[in-house]
Amino acid sequence: MIPVTTLEGRKVAIFGLGTSGLATASALFAGGADVVGWDDSEERIAYAASAGIPTADLRDIDWSRVSALVLAPGVPLTHPAPHWTVGLARAAGVEVIGDIELFCRERAAHAPNAPFVAVTGTNGKSTTTALTAHLLAAAGHEVQIGGNIGTAILSLKPPRPGLVHVIEVSSFQIDLAPNLDPSVGILLNVTEDHLDRHGTMATYAGLKERLVAGVQPDGTAIVGVDDNWCQAAADHIAHTGRRVVRVSVRRPLSDGIFVEGGRILQAEAAALSEIALLGGIATLRGTHNAQNAACASAAALALGVAPKAIQAGLRTYPGLPHRIEEVGRYGSILFVNDSKATNADAAARALACFSDIFWIAGGKPKSGGITPLEGYFPRVRKAYLIGEAANEFAETLDGKAPWTIAGTLERAVAQAAEDAAAAGLQQAVVLLSPACASYDQFKNFEVRGDVFRKLVKALPGVK
Repeated sequence: MIPVTTLEGRKVAIFGLGTSGLATASALFAGGADVVGWDDSEERIAYAASAGIPTADLRDIDWSRVSALVLAPGVPLTHPAPHWTVGLARAAGVEVIGDIELFCRERAAHAPNAPFVAVTGTNGKSTTTALTAHLLAAAGHEVQIGGNIGTAILSLKPPRPGLVHVIEVSSFQIDLAPNLDPSVGILLNVTEDHLDRHGTMATYAGLKERLVAGVQPDGTAIVGVDDNWCQAAADHIAHTGRRVVRVSVRRPLSDGIFVEGGRILQAEAAALSEIALLGGIATLRGTHNAQNAACASAAALALGVAPKAIQAGLRTYPGLPHRIEEVGRYGSILFVNDSKATNADAAARALACFSDIFWIAGGKPKSGGITPLEGYFPRVRKAYLIGEAANEFAETLDGKAPWTIAGTLERAVAQAAEDAAAAGLQQAVVLLSPACASYDQFKNFEVRGDVFRKLVKALPGVK
């Protein structure tokens, strides 16, 4: 745990008593703050109270005595409308922050030079965070990993020299962290997402840019420059005098890191050097993972890891669950769990990795559906559609790729496995890459992926 000493002796309100909220309350207690928590869920309020956290309806407290409101990242700060707690805090002149901000303040107060890698982007954040941590650990660094990837940041060990914190940071968390100042910042990409929370693409992209723009004066901003938003961000940051490492998987760079022919290359001072090879690493399939690997390698280089150690780390990277995860084989059929693909852009990354695909798609649809994926439909032998999006997706696929409405994941797996076996292909892939949110049928994408894995492993003959 990281005791939050910067609010010692002050009253702090917390809204949102999930995992990060409870960790925040404990960290504030440990640092000597006077804490009061609340939530929209009676069950969470009861759980927090049973854990010894004081609770009270924040509508009824004296806000003139409150120094800060710590808001859970999932609670609206601006759009579609500020949460009622935000209105109360602002009316009383109380700052509204998140747990990432509390970490940054503790680091600034006690170990300002402790290495801190912060990772953001629309897609690839978790893989890049996990891969960066893996490369550093494999090279002998002591590493803590957390943030949006699943472990609350204040549950980790306190910052100190020699201990590297590698933290995934969402746009929601950036919005609540005005003093975010990593020693190494990574911005992977920016595509349309979360506009219901941020209003416009310019606002969303600006938040993402803020993470890399805030790197410490002697730090490194690593920016994937294969989209216009990130290219502009790299140019803005370079003009401030910060060190910027541009990364591309689409074109060679005269100064930066790029991927060409399965090689991660670095161009610097008119010299070109090879950092690592990506060929044959199943956990890093596809162009999107080439970008993740290049950015993680750039972070490792910035922290002094040698290319030889980076190559060794890439080859031992185990991958993350639910992200193009190979979960089983039956003869020439490969079963792949890509449940994390909750939008079309993410599903495109998986579809680009394979041919002869028996594709399981659907769930709670997002804006645009699967129309952006039409270029990949020739790779699809047949689609098995589930959830609320089934009929919509069927209309998009009609006449472009064979499809059937399976309805449920269980039926989709059974049908796809049977059809793949009957096709007699040299390499068939049964791919769960839904291009949809999960919560029409599942609690979250992790549960959806776990169910897929269990269904596959229950099929006769699967290894």
